[in-house]
Amino acid sequence: MTSAPVINPATEQVITTVEMADLATTDAVIERAHRAWADWRAVAPGDRARLLRRFAEAVDAEREHLAELEVANAGHPIGIARLEAAHVPDVLQFAAGMPERLLGQQIPVDGGIDITFHEPLGVVGVITAWNFPMPIAVWAFAPALAAGNTVVLKPAELTPLTSIRLGELAVEAGLPEGVFQVLPGTGPVVGQRFVTHPLVRKVVFTGSTAVGKQIMAGCAEQVKRVTLELGGKSANIVFEDADVARAAAVAPYGIFVNSGQDCCARSRILVQRSIFDRFLELLEPAVQGFRVGDPTDEATEMGPLISAAHRARVAGFLEPSTKVACTGDSPDGPGFWYPPTVVLPSGPTDRVVTEEIFGPVAAVLPFDDEADAIRIANDTEYGLSGTVWTSDVGRALRVSRAVETGTISVNSRHQTRYWAPFGGFKQSGLGRELGPDAALAFTETKNVFIATD
Repeated sequence: MTSAPVINPATEQVITTVEMADLATTDAVIERAHRAWADWRAVAPGDRARLLRRFAEAVDAEREHLAELEVANAGHPIGIARLEAAHVPDVLQFAAGMPERLLGQQIPVDGGIDITFHEPLGVVGVITAWNFPMPIAVWAFAPALAAGNTVVLKPAELTPLTSIRLGELAVEAGLPEGVFQVLPGTGPVVGQRFVTHPLVRKVVFTGSTAVGKQIMAGCAEQVKRVTLELGGKSANIVFEDADVARAAAVAPYGIFVNSGQDCCARSRILVQRSIFDRFLELLEPAVQGFRVGDPTDEATEMGPLISAAHRARVAGFLEPSTKVACTGDSPDGPGFWYPPTVVLPSGPTDRVVTEEIFGPVAAVLPFDDEADAIRIANDTEYGLSGTVWTSDVGRALRVSRAVETGTISVNSRHQTRYWAPFGGFKQSGLGRELGPDAALAFTETKNVFIATD
């Protein structure tokens, strides 16, 4: 195995090195997970729930340490990192209620009794992204474990530290060896082996649409189950009857949180033409007041981008001809910093409008009426999230139903809550995570007929 450096994006300093698994190690871990599955699936639902609650308690006791790891590894502001760390035990506690609620059906039939069961799949391979390491991981592994599967988690190469610690905490909490394993490694080695190994029965992937398509195509060779959470180019729609001041004040939080490195980012701000100029006047001080700086500072709202390469990619979207409406500040010196930026595109085909930037860059466009807003919002290959600002409840419902997106909020920057389903339309993904039915995504439905005649 080889080692890879882990870099603090706020200082550009190496924190530690992590061993990257080779093919032989990956196969051994998958086979260990398969052997552990035989016993784990047989654990009584109440006992499985109890172990998940113990896992949640162990994570809860380490929330501050996990938050500090995320600040150092991912550059997340400490306030955001604490919320992410607290989210993990919350989701585990929610999932702990699932084993005893995997209810089948009794179906009326002639000549006997027909019943259904939700059977676990086996080994689930989870591939997470670097932008939200802890939430993305727990959304997959918690319901998968609750349903009686074993899990091998491959964290992103850039941000493995919190996932590694979660794997250790699972064992310390009493989960049997092999039930939940964390395997750092590269996509072409570990991730690809999840796709090709016959003992991996499902792959859960969060990342780019391009890689998601490759994983989906590879899994098709074995008709392997997939859940994909991919890219986004979400719209923040502001109608003239909205509370314009509040919409402008909240808009930066819909795009600049986590430095825009969020597939749910509302990076297209659509504003009704009659209030367009007023909205921009109100947006500028909100952008300039967005606090960018040291992630360890309690007041910081936005940290650095994840790497120098990613910063160069984000900067590449702004050409000399790009009209910049306003920018915020960012620190000088070490760190992969990029300021909050708002641009006025020349048209709907500009790259800043059509492509996922995955950085703190928002494009503001005018629209004429409700139909025009819906048309522009849907003029994308993505469909993950969105927001509607209006005081008209009827319009809120009409537009929410008409915009082709998996999650949408009204007069709020809300994105996800773990007790509600989350996933994308179109090329933003396949399947749903979270919500009361999350565990069902990690099961097969078995039908059993018992003759009584």
